[in-house]
Amino acid sequence: MAGERRHPWSPVRGAGRHTGVVNGAAAGTQALLHAVAHRFRLRGERMTRPRRAVLTVLARDGGHLSADAIYTGVAALDPAVHRASVYRTLEALSELGIVQHLHGTHGGAAYHLIGTPGAHVHGQCGACGVVVDLPADLLDDVAARVATEAGFLLDPTHVALSGTCAACTSARP
Repeated sequence: MAGERRHPWSPVRGAGRHTGVVNGAAAGTQALLHAVAHRFRLRGERMTRPRRAVLTVLARDGGHLSADAIYTGVAALDPAVHRASVYRTLEALSELGIVQHLHGTHGGAAYHLIGTPGAHVHGQCGACGVVVDLPADLLDDVAARVATEAGFLLDPTHVALSGTCAACTSARP
């Protein structure tokens, strides 16, 4: 998706859109799996087949995927993995800070691997539905003001700001 930052370990569709490839997509996916397995072991958990499959799907795509799209990808890799396992895996990966989920303007949640510097703000085009990553500190001033004036702690990484992407803006007559 144009204008979208990708996770450093994710493969790329098209040259020049990826930063930080670790010796190709397969090596990058293996590095991701190894790093996440280590984080699970630190919590006394293990890297299960569903976890490995979900991470592989997210790393291969590199975009913002619905749980259904992730399940479809997982089913192609490992048909024995149940839908409930995919949802539990997404929750566990979110808790670990590996996956970020957001609620956009076009239905359910979308999930993606968190890259550097971490969780960030999103924008979603109301015309075509594309989701773009925005700077993590974009709404810091707004969050500080909301906290001061309303005593409310804002989590701007959980939803997408709605607007119109550059492609749809330029396509207008």
